[in-house]
Amino acid sequence: MQGVELQDYARQMFEARGAKAAAEAAQKARALEEQQKAEEARQWRQIEAAIKAMLGPHQS
Repeated sequence: MQGVELQDYARQMFEARGAKAAAEAAQKARALEEQQKAEEARQWRQIEAAIKAMLGPHQS
């Protein structure tokens, strides 16, 4: 996924799941890291970061 696609996906997750979206993205990234799927895990970490940015500094 490209940067714009990651941002769009993060926005969609945030709209659908609210504050829980960041935790879900982190869980997916962790699971992929355990499976040694580094590139996919990196994308999920980027999605997690984008969602946290949407939440703002006091909720992330």
